[in-house]
Amino acid sequence: MAHRAGGRALFLLRGRLRLPGPAAAAAAGGQARLGSSGAAVQRAPQAAGAEEAGEDAEVNTRKKTFAEVQTERSEQAERTVLIKCPPKLNEKKLLQYLSSHGNIRSHFFFENRGIHALIEFSEKNSIASLQEAIGIPSAAQHHVVPFKSRLFTFTLKNPVSQAAEETPVHLSPQSHIPVKELTEKLCHADSISSQMYILLNEYQLTEENIKLRFLACSLVRDFARAYFPDSTVKPFGSSVNTFGKLGCDVDMFLDFHDTQKHATKMKKGPFEMEYQMKRLPSERLATQKILSVIGDCLDNFGPGCVSVQKILNARCPLVKFSHQPTGFQCDLSVSNSIAIRSSELLYIYGCLDSRVRALVFSVRCWARVHGLTNSVPGTWITNFSLTMMVMFFLQKRSPPIIPTLDQLKELADEKDKHVIGGYDCSFVSDLSKIKPTKNTETLDVLLGDFFEYFGNFDFRRNSINLRKGKEVNKPESTPLYIWNPFEQDLNISKNVNQPQLEKFVAMARESAWILQKEDKTQQMTNKEPWGLAALLVPFGKSNPSKMKNRVKGVGSETIRSLLDSLRLTNANSLQKAVGK
Repeated sequence: MAHRAGGRALFLLRGRLRLPGPAAAAAAGGQARLGSSGAAVQRAPQAAGAEEAGEDAEVNTRKKTFAEVQTERSEQAERTVLIKCPPKLNEKKLLQYLSSHGNIRSHFFFENRGIHALIEFSEKNSIASLQEAIGIPSAAQHHVVPFKSRLFTFTLKNPVSQAAEETPVHLSPQSHIPVKELTEKLCHADSISSQMYILLNEYQLTEENIKLRFLACSLVRDFARAYFPDSTVKPFGSSVNTFGKLGCDVDMFLDFHDTQKHATKMKKGPFEMEYQMKRLPSERLATQKILSVIGDCLDNFGPGCVSVQKILNARCPLVKFSHQPTGFQCDLSVSNSIAIRSSELLYIYGCLDSRVRALVFSVRCWARVHGLTNSVPGTWITNFSLTMMVMFFLQKRSPPIIPTLDQLKELADEKDKHVIGGYDCSFVSDLSKIKPTKNTETLDVLLGDFFEYFGNFDFRRNSINLRKGKEVNKPESTPLYIWNPFEQDLNISKNVNQPQLEKFVAMARESAWILQKEDKTQQMTNKEPWGLAALLVPFGKSNPSKMKNRVKGVGSETIRSLLDSLRLTNANSLQKAVGK
């Protein structure tokens, strides 16, 4: 396998060269679907004749800014209801009944503790019409809290007589396929690039799942507005940054931005008037009290809100809860402005080039398989840190595939200027102002070089800085130092300990070795996993002899000897990739 940038000619001969940006999107697959936040993303390569499909839709969608997409989806959520349905029903008659209250723009069914239907109306007033016609549950067995939400239950009055009309409905998947099933599917691809797009297609958030996430936020907002009429509840993080995986939690925050804008309006006339409001000694205390009340409200009155936990003494106070109607685990915080900027930054990177998301999803899946990341807090590398490492690697390519944060800041105009808590969070929001990369490396090359790069990275001395796009000396002696893109005095990987970093380096080196040494033709003949599929099988299980001498007893000095022992075919390219 060609594993250098200079291998482009070889890939051209093989007919596998994929161009970056929109061209790569078309080459990557014939059918585009919407991924996180609405940025068009590519399905896995299907057939040679389908290369151009979906390109126009992708370009049109990508012209929308992060804020425009979030506003559009929030407005969709406000026109949406969620209905629990019987196992079988007559879909046509259900939609006919609902249509009597207004035009239905979109709908889908999904399985979560029973069948549910998400119904999006064209107008908000259709929901009010529907609510007027809906009854209150009987209190014969349980007393009910009379809060009229947008969660409904649909039942058949005469189940026996209507049985003949009941038919199964198509269910939209809300979780990704198991890794074992994924690896089997990957083995049928024709290149590592194709494998990576297949993984992306299987794991990324679907259009339906994104709508469900925004609806969950909108339902929480309905409660918050009982106390704070001008507030909104918005998702951030993986739900909106284009890197969300099916099944990931929903991070949401209670925003008082509209209230703050109202408070800063110019005062006109000879006098002033203002609201009388509760005054507290600190913003943190106000946040804690607000979340405490909202948490109690969700716990006591919220339909389907269970396992509510108020974690108010954390660095960022939050309320955790399970939202049973949508099936999401949710974290609610207050006015997390810097987190929103981080979400937008990743959204921009994810939209700039089709290879970015494919590489991130592949690396994160690889890390989870080998126990390098975990869903619970600990001393391991987080998905956010791993994503930042991929972004940094792509900034270091020659030519770079994505720009540095400082370069994005240079393109910012006045409306893009944001200073939050003394931190400069400014960068361009208009994607059309960012020049496409001239880098034409394939994902085959990028995946192998990612593992080589970080297998040889000098973690003892250097840190990772996305603002500058280059290694800088560590400001402190933590094992892994990744600068927070905005809060430059924070290390986002401070939790990572030395053993976990050493494990990451060992696994990266093993993966680079596998990609360089494997014989794809021989492995396909023997029906063995190859390419990305080979990396998604725990190394000790698939090839215990390979790992025996490379992973066992890895320590600081062992890592140095491992790094020195890796034999590469091109020393000059290695020096360039490592950045020394």
